[in-house]
Amino acid sequence: MALTNNDIFKKIRVALKLRDDDIVTICGLVDFKVTKSELGAIFRHEDHPKYMECGDQFLRNFLNGLVIHMRGPMPPKKTKSQ
Repeated sequence: MALTNNDIFKKIRVALKLRDDDIVTICGLVDFKVTKSELGAIFRHEDHPKYMECGDQFLRNFLNGLVIHMRGPMPPKKTKSQ
């Protein structure tokens, strides 16, 4: 029995004690728009009629935003002076 993207997302949310507002903000850091209702659908039980599967793109964007949230934005790259 493998973990689904929804399971991974739920575990990260609980481990980091993230609220819906936090997740919306984190996704916004990578210009990925998500609503609280979408999050509610993702965090529902699989048997629920309004359950939504968390796709790879959704999880990838959240994780990229989480990196920025935890570490801060990447510093600008230095260019070589000639």
